[in-house]
Amino acid sequence: MGSAFKRFCMQFCCCCCAEDEDDEEEKQPLVTPDPLDYFTREVQKRRDEETNLWSEPGDPSHSERDDDRTLYTLLQARNMTRVGSTGYRRLSVDIEAMRDTRREVRDKWKTVLENLGFMAEADSLLTVSAGASADRMRNAPAARAMLHTLHTETSIFSSKEPPPERYLFILDRLLYLDIAEDFLAKAKRFYPPTDDSDEEMPGLAINLPLLLARVEAMNGRGNDDDEEEDESEKDD
Repeated sequence: MGSAFKRFCMQFCCCCCAEDEDDEEEKQPLVTPDPLDYFTREVQKRRDEETNLWSEPGDPSHSERDDDRTLYTLLQARNMTRVGSTGYRRLSVDIEAMRDTRREVRDKWKTVLENLGFMAEADSLLTVSAGASADRMRNAPAARAMLHTLHTETSIFSSKEPPPERYLFILDRLLYLDIAEDFLAKAKRFYPPTDDSDEEMPGLAINLPLLLARVEAMNGRGNDDDEEEDESEKDD
């Protein structure tokens, strides 16, 4: 647009034509969205889901279950703690303890599936994404009944706490594939129920209230610990 015509518009028109060019320039995004960023975030999200094995995969706040809330709180606390500090290392130990407990349960399910002949499909059958919804389940009542049976008549969960909801979706898949009854029979054989007097397997007895209390205490004195570490490093 020529400068003379622009001055004419400013003097005799409503100025809209003079401002069009500037408006178009302002509407242009300063940074072009990179599609790779989106895919990178999605890949990282799925990796985190498989690392944490959320008990309620469809709960984005991770607050509906005590164990999910505890793990999420630990992760958030570690993100706000200086890397390499004593507090960071303590939090990492607690986080890995909870993740190990979840991995041990998942490994039991994988063992049963592989014994049924699903060596290549076991990992995909056990993968539950954050988009899992009970509305999409084909046999929800039967899956829930079987989950209760596994929890009460086997030791596949190694805990008296309510079983993770993620396995409800897995059982729904097994029911659809018509292998759920075979899975239940194998689970009863491989992981029979234990007596209440038996000691729980090492690493599986996690005191959630104690972990939360520890996180709160560490958040309260986190700065003091860092300062003490810095002073000790200087003395050395």
